[in-house]
Amino acid sequence: MSAITTDYAAPPHGAGAATRLIVAASLGNALEFYEILVYGYFAVTVAKVFFPAANSTVSLLVTLGTVGISYLARPLGAIFLGDYGDRRGRKQALTLSIALMTLGTALMTIMPSYASLGFLSPCLVIAARLLQGFSVGGEFASSTTFLVEHRPDRAGFFASWQWASQGLAALIATGFGVLLSGTMSAADLQAWGWRIPFAFGLLIGPIGYYIRNRMEETPEFRAAPPPRAPMRDLITMQGDRVLLVIGAVIISTSSQYMLVYMPTYAIHELHLPQFLSYTAAVAAAALQTVVVPFVGIWVDKVGQRGVMLGAASLFFLTAYPAFALLAAHASLGVLILMVCWIALLKSCYSGALPSYMAKIFPAATRVSGLSLSYNIGVTIFGGFAPFFAQSLVEITGSKLAPSYYIMTTALLSLIAVFMLRRYEKTA
Repeated sequence: MSAITTDYAAPPHGAGAATRLIVAASLGNALEFYEILVYGYFAVTVAKVFFPAANSTVSLLVTLGTVGISYLARPLGAIFLGDYGDRRGRKQALTLSIALMTLGTALMTIMPSYASLGFLSPCLVIAARLLQGFSVGGEFASSTTFLVEHRPDRAGFFASWQWASQGLAALIATGFGVLLSGTMSAADLQAWGWRIPFAFGLLIGPIGYYIRNRMEETPEFRAAPPPRAPMRDLITMQGDRVLLVIGAVIISTSSQYMLVYMPTYAIHELHLPQFLSYTAAVAAAALQTVVVPFVGIWVDKVGQRGVMLGAASLFFLTAYPAFALLAAHASLGVLILMVCWIALLKSCYSGALPSYMAKIFPAATRVSGLSLSYNIGVTIFGGFAPFFAQSLVEITGSKLAPSYYIMTTALLSLIAVFMLRRYEKTA
């Protein structure tokens, strides 16, 4: 189903080669999302450690805002690493991004609290978040391109591991949430327990760097001379594609970060115990990890666009009823049902999205195109999604307000995917 060219030497097949390829490309993406999830899931605790305020809502909003602030560096990272990946190679961009990413995680792990360092502490947290944002600016695009150019014959399945790896990262992150919130006192969790999941994430980076450094560059990149100015060519000649792919990314990223926000929503708005909130998030993460690769297999047979349009439509139609049900019956069972429904629709849409995006851009600008469109979409509609959702609750006074955000972003993506049809066979 892919429009990616295949007039070069076929990549090695077999389970071993496939596993190495998936691990090499997906590990950095998993680390990226794991760190974001840990920060988001422990937002209530992080708010007390680094952003104390007399009003707990103000403290929480500032903490969630720093999630969005880190995304402001993403477009800059996308421009640099996207251009770098098209000129120097997908492998080079992957190794550079995971090295920078590991540094950002290390800074968060050892960061002194506000009580120890005063105003400098939250400033350093913001600096670490910005470095993290810059480093991941080219991660998704480089790794997606790496996967689909190595295996264009099964682009949907291999590229789907981008989100399967995020599901696995979410499973581990939420597992830490359940374990730590269920076994530690609130005082110990605030004093030092929140650092444990960040320290675990720090172990992943060196492993990912080692594996990536030993992988071969993609056959398609080796077969063609690298472009001289891919980012300039992208902006001047393919700007319409970039805008529409940004639109296609919107519901994928808004729904993903709504899942990040749900434990905070359940604790802060529904007053459910922290342990129960993380349990629901574990169920959603496990579902996403399992379902996404099967969606990848499915779209290799039936195509990506129809699956994406169906999932986006269901997001639009069911978001409000799902939040209404949860608000009326705030319990663990209903919370699990609701977040698993979001995770299922997210899995269907996002399982098809990476390989679909790769079809829209030609090889000469593929990393640049994916980097810029993905990171602009994630920055505006994903990174600030928890902040927007919580702000809508505060402004409207309604616990159903987050559903308005999901419905709006779903509608925007429906329009974009519908309009992208004309570019599917021109890359």
